[in-house]
Amino acid sequence: MSEKKLVLKAIKGDEDAFLELIHSYEEALYRTAISYLKNEGDALEAVQEVTYRAYRSIKTVKEPAYFKTWLIRIMMNYCQDVIKKSKREMLEERIIGMQGVSEDFTFLEVEEALLNLSEYERELLHLKYFEDVKIKDIAVMWNTPEGTIKTRLHKALRAFRNQFEEKGEVKRV
Repeated sequence: MSEKKLVLKAIKGDEDAFLELIHSYEEALYRTAISYLKNEGDALEAVQEVTYRAYRSIKTVKEPAYFKTWLIRIMMNYCQDVIKKSKREMLEERIIGMQGVSEDFTFLEVEEALLNLSEYERELLHLKYFEDVKIKDIAVMWNTPEGTIKTRLHKALRAFRNQFEEKGEVKRV
């Protein structure tokens, strides 16, 4: 049976058709999840969650020919949410860990400098330098060419450094 027919049957509520579709894209979902999350356990959990979300909203598929794109987009959105959530938790843990233990306030200066950047620049610097996400993966995540990501990363770093230059602390950045 063609994919288009399977998608149409799944949209009408055929669970077997939906399962067949998911099985055919299971590997693509896993590869996408592992490229974002870098952890097998998290990637498997992502595949489960995205399968559930896709099943719940299968009726929103407008064009059956783009089912795979629709499914991968759900995965990318889910992974971005997981990454954002983990970033927040890591930042909070870092701040809590540094409070009272050290009188080195460098982290506060860095956080203050980051807050003065745009949200886009801040997220880009966090992904690259705090999460160690490769430029290639950021490009896939944001559906942007690698060259554009490199240019924007360079501009974000320059803006970040300018925050310290204004304070006369160039050597620390």
